[in-house]
Amino acid sequence: MDISKRQFLTGCGTLIAGFSIYSVAKELAESEAGVSVDQTQTIKYAMVHDENLCIGCNACEQACRQVNHVPDGVSRVVINRTGPFGEYPDQSYRFSRKSCQHCEDAPCVKVCPTGAAYIDQDTGIVGVNSDKCVGCQYCIAACPYQVRFINPETKTADKCDFCKETQLKQGKEPACVEACPTHALVFGNIRDPKSELVKTLKSKPTYRAKTDLGTRPKLFHVSTIDGEIVL
Repeated sequence: MDISKRQFLTGCGTLIAGFSIYSVAKELAESEAGVSVDQTQTIKYAMVHDENLCIGCNACEQACRQVNHVPDGVSRVVINRTGPFGEYPDQSYRFSRKSCQHCEDAPCVKVCPTGAAYIDQDTGIVGVNSDKCVGCQYCIAACPYQVRFINPETKTADKCDFCKETQLKQGKEPACVEACPTHALVFGNIRDPKSELVKTLKSKPTYRAKTDLGTRPKLFHVSTIDGEIVL
């Protein structure tokens, strides 16, 4: 029996969507049961990057740099481009986000000797207390996602914190989310079933990087239709 490429992709999409919804349901159930955080915690922030909507304009990276005063030469957010896929003129590129995953079981927090790397109990955000950081770089070595760096100005560890110390304090969304012209980023509380984040997770097939490590990352990706998933 011959199966067209479109039929094959549709079938795969349905299978992945089913697995994604199961994964999200499991995540929410575990959250409600207090598996990894205090049962009284009502907020646990997460983010979705839709690779089908992302155009690789880097507006997110520039907004992050400006709002969080990130020096040149380092970056909290990077959009990687792979491709082209297909044959000319039907070619496409894949744009994937590289930034802190805000893991629930964060290796960086486990190895930090001073407590500078921590998980905020009110939001679930993985943060860095620069006053406690001694620049030992243990966290950089431990991070399996390679998203941490030493800030050349502060000489301490740095990375994405969902704009916890800037935008969120003002009741705004992260700078990258506000700057995205195609609405490829969705940010919200994974514990709120009515949030746009949860609605997105339940309606689109998603994947997370290196879940086999047990880190339980909270950065979700909607895989691009063209090209293969590169983790």
